[in-house]
Amino acid sequence: MDRTQLDDLLTTAIAREVEANAFYRQVAERSTDPNVRTIFAELAAEELGHKSLLEGVRRDPNLIGRFFAPAADYKVAEATALPALSIDMKPADAIALAMKKEQQAVELYLELAARASDSEMVKSFNALANMERGHKTRLEDVFVQIGYPEVF
Repeated sequence: MDRTQLDDLLTTAIAREVEANAFYRQVAERSTDPNVRTIFAELAAEELGHKSLLEGVRRDPNLIGRFFAPAADYKVAEATALPALSIDMKPADAIALAMKKEQQAVELYLELAARASDSEMVKSFNALANMERGHKTRLEDVFVQIGYPEVF
């Protein structure tokens, strides 16, 4: 994979982080539940952090494997239904929505890795899938704490 291809890949990944930031920010602004507002404002800020991280990888491509190591995958998102977006969402539904969006991002990057013919592209897409899986795992932890407090 040449530098231009990697730059194109990172441009796409950065655009996805910007889109996620906008989505989370809009939910935070429109939600009537103060907890959901807080959760989504934090998620929006995290997406900007992810964008900055990817911009750092753009400057130094050798960082891609170091920053995006494999993360645990609890598969909670896969076992959870996608809730409808609503301004009256409860915190557990809001987290479920966010973790489903991260699951979709993981699946997208894995699909792109499966379709890539260049081994470096495969490695890069898998690294990006690992990044998203890390986000998903973090949200799954929060979801279990909020959605199933009786477990603790």
